[in-house]
Amino acid sequence: MNLSAIIEKAKTSNFYLWVLNKGLNYTIPFNKPHGFKITSVEDDTIKTKLPFKRRNLNHIKGIHACAMATISEYTTGLMILYKLDNKKYRIIMQKLEMEYHFQAKMDAIASFSIDEKWVKEKVEEPLQNEDAVVIPCVIKLHDTKGNHLSTGTIYWQIKPWDKVRTKL
Repeated sequence: MNLSAIIEKAKTSNFYLWVLNKGLNYTIPFNKPHGFKITSVEDDTIKTKLPFKRRNLNHIKGIHACAMATISEYTTGLMILYKLDNKKYRIIMQKLEMEYHFQAKMDAIASFSIDEKWVKEKVEEPLQNEDAVVIPCVIKLHDTKGNHLSTGTIYWQIKPWDKVRTKL
């Protein structure tokens, strides 16, 4: 079963949401210590939780800026992978920009939405005339009280696999 199929099932099944989270911890071991959890999946939106726990804290006992950046990358990347055919397109982060607004002293929630129209306008149509596109994805992170913690802009390069060159 591929990622998109599991995400589809996770929309309506807590068991598949659990499977999705376990599978992502296994395939992306770097993120496992953070304890990221996908909390909900809808047709066009994904929400993830960054827990307020010791491993995610900085020297002043707030959630570390790098943990907030990582959950922003993680959430946008998952949604793009869900919406695009990963057998057809290669997705790689080109650049990440973060703005921090409020110190995180409790769990944080990242939410990111894209729809089929977005995919068509930002990815499929431009790739008819270009070898690759770079798409900025803006994501806001809020704590459980609704405080706006950070705004991330993650720039993803999307390229058809047949245009990918890894050798000079």
